[in-house]
Amino acid sequence: MTLPAASARPELSADATFPADFAWGVATAAYQIEGGVTEGGRGPSIWDTFSHQPGTTINGDNGDIACDHYHRWEADLDLMAGLGIPSYRLSLSWSRLQPTGSGPLNPEGVRFYRDLLQGCAARGITPYVTLYHWDLPQALQDEGGWPERRTAHRFGDYAGLVADALGDLAEHWITINEPMCAAFLGHSWGMQAPGFKDDSLAVRAAHHLLLAHGLALAEFRTRRPGTKLGITNIIGNLNPASDSVADHAATEYWDAISNRIFLDPVYRGRYADATVAAYGKYGLTATGEGAAAGDLVQPGDLAIISAPGDFAGINHYTNMLVAAGTESTPNWTHVEPAPSSFGWSNTPDALHAVLKRVAAEYTPLPLYVTENGVTFHDYVDPNGEVRDPRRIDYLRGYISAVGEAISDGVDVRGYFAWSFMDNFEWAEGYDKRFGLVYVDYGTQARIPKQSAYWYRDTIAAHNAGLYRRTAAPASATA
Repeated sequence: MTLPAASARPELSADATFPADFAWGVATAAYQIEGGVTEGGRGPSIWDTFSHQPGTTINGDNGDIACDHYHRWEADLDLMAGLGIPSYRLSLSWSRLQPTGSGPLNPEGVRFYRDLLQGCAARGITPYVTLYHWDLPQALQDEGGWPERRTAHRFGDYAGLVADALGDLAEHWITINEPMCAAFLGHSWGMQAPGFKDDSLAVRAAHHLLLAHGLALAEFRTRRPGTKLGITNIIGNLNPASDSVADHAATEYWDAISNRIFLDPVYRGRYADATVAAYGKYGLTATGEGAAAGDLVQPGDLAIISAPGDFAGINHYTNMLVAAGTESTPNWTHVEPAPSSFGWSNTPDALHAVLKRVAAEYTPLPLYVTENGVTFHDYVDPNGEVRDPRRIDYLRGYISAVGEAISDGVDVRGYFAWSFMDNFEWAEGYDKRFGLVYVDYGTQARIPKQSAYWYRDTIAAHNAGLYRRTAAPASATA
């Protein structure tokens, strides 16, 4: 494919600065793009099971083929390199590497990911690798899944094996992607795999996902001490709908059960009192000290969970206005809904606020925006092009917000657009298109959208020194 020549420097906020070594990247997840679900020794995951159940996904869509990346990865990396994208956040399929969630790794799975990671290196693309992006092996789900403590220990074992088999091919590793979604969307809201609607299961899953993070970090520390490690949390920006006491209380409640439940244990070594007040009835305690055998939070858990990492990953999509509900649980709504196909807001100041908050309240570690993006009903026009000016406007605003946070002293090291290409968007199937690259699912043709060229030109302008630059803090560890 011949790509159009670079255009003039894309404009960003005049207040934005970026370090010279800023990591510009794109992101994907294994189940959303790979396909090949019965090939290469891969075992079934909870998403295979869930997506094949009637009524769980739009149009009954599933990831059996997805973007066929399992067979097309070389061409996909060629396209990424051709677009000048220097960093790639990808995830490993647990069920491809360890089909039943226990025992030795599957040699065919190891070979696939070694080839993929070596393919990145051959093209000058730096990989950032996620160990878990929601594809729990179904065999572990059959034994109780994330609500069971042993699943966290199986994940620790898996992480150790991956460190041995693949740890030489990447420097940056993310343990868990968005434990909030894996726990609550999958176990409380019922909208993602495994599809339960039980708050007690969700709270148990949340704690064990965090424990899994800590156990995986410990395994990598032992086996690959030179790697950089962190967890990625999805952080929404929350604001009260009014100055009323009730709306402020509702905002604090939602913050406690969506953001703080995952931030406080990792960066403060305890669950917040407000989180315990909301979920103590399900066994959640602040530290687990003095717990009896069988209790959810055990002595020592929070020390494992809060072991020092090297960076903090932040996924951000939503700015939310919170109002007190008419029932016992507060309601929430999105602020200024945009005409995206998800109806999410286009409010870059929200990302700026999230970055400043995490840096000020939680950790001095380097931050990476590991996901940020927007969906539209993209289409191929009669000229064979995909024009998405609204996505360009979105990216310009959010990337500027990152640069403004850096100007304000926040140590942000990278930005990964979600997603490199259109893909299986979980319960939304193929209806939602996040990609910078359009995918014709019938033919598997890839067509870079206008936004892909804009992003390419932005990266090129940065590399040419056309945006303001700032040096990374000397004390940084990642």
